[in-house]
Amino acid sequence: MRDTLLIALYALMGAAGAGLAGACVLRLLRRRSLITSLAVVSGVSVVAMLAGTLTVAWAMFLSPHDLSVVTTVVAMAAVVSLATALLLGRWVVASSNALARATRSFGDGDGFHAPDVPATAELEALSRELAVTGEKLAASAARERGLEASRRELVAWISHDLRTPLAGLRAMAEALEDGVAAEPDRYLTRIRTEVERLDGMVGDLFELSRIHAGSLPLHPARMSLYDLVGDALAGVDPLAREHGVRLVGEGVEAVPVVVDGKEMSRVLANLLVNAIRRTPSDGTVAVATARHEDGVVLSVSDGCGGIPDQDIGRVFDTGWRGEHARTPPGGAGLGLAIVRGIVEAHQGSATVRNIPGGCRFEVTLPAAPA
Repeated sequence: MRDTLLIALYALMGAAGAGLAGACVLRLLRRRSLITSLAVVSGVSVVAMLAGTLTVAWAMFLSPHDLSVVTTVVAMAAVVSLATALLLGRWVVASSNALARATRSFGDGDGFHAPDVPATAELEALSRELAVTGEKLAASAARERGLEASRRELVAWISHDLRTPLAGLRAMAEALEDGVAAEPDRYLTRIRTEVERLDGMVGDLFELSRIHAGSLPLHPARMSLYDLVGDALAGVDPLAREHGVRLVGEGVEAVPVVVDGKEMSRVLANLLVNAIRRTPSDGTVAVATARHEDGVVLSVSDGCGGIPDQDIGRVFDTGWRGEHARTPPGGAGLGLAIVRGIVEAHQGSATVRNIPGGCRFEVTLPAAPA
């Protein structure tokens, strides 16, 4: 037993010396190719075994013949070990290079395509992560292109919508200035109407810009949807009477929510005004509330006849008005985009779906804590 321990001790001393030397070499070559590092590791393994063997041979006074046999065996093992390390290194480097070439496709907009070259488990995991990242980048790029297209459309639409009332205002102002207006009071009334319309458009643009910038200030407080809906219905009742539309809010429950009362009133007003303007005379606009597992759902149903399938996904897009002609009194098409922005700022969601004879807008808000 004592001899075995001595042999193990001598072998450990010789191998440790070779290991320390190998560690120093690996540190010096840490920025070199993986093939070089694998070759060094393979060499260190063989040299450590040889050093331990020679140390034991010197301590145990092995015969020259036995020492030669051991050295020859170690040398053959070194050749095989080095060849295996080089082959493994070339395979890993080839897989790494293929993965590096595949990652260059990120900048070309083609997404990430995993290489067909077999790789190690670590490189396979990295390839999967790069594929997921590529999908996220592609989705982000598509979203950015969509936003840029939406911005360009919005600028074009707003330019047209602002130019029309401005041209009318200038014509009426010139008529008043030249003294050719047959009914000055009627001109002044129209000027005030156009100015109010322009003021509303500018307010909507300012609100939308704050929503897109994520700087919409909210002051949430606990309140009842019954009170919010009641105030909103009272505010749009004159417009409904003017259009001959019946307002129904009998299904509204006193459901508590934590919202910004001012901003949520704007949501309800936008939905109700949009519903009234789209509903024909003698039609009905109904408001209802319900408790769901996802929260509290507030719905506004109208009699617009439904939204075409190709347009229903664009209802909340900035500038969408459901018609190609951008003429008064349709507005700038910002109301529903503002609705979605305000609702999402409250951690809720806004959706729309067709129902018999019209469509239903639904706003889902988180339920107030008990």
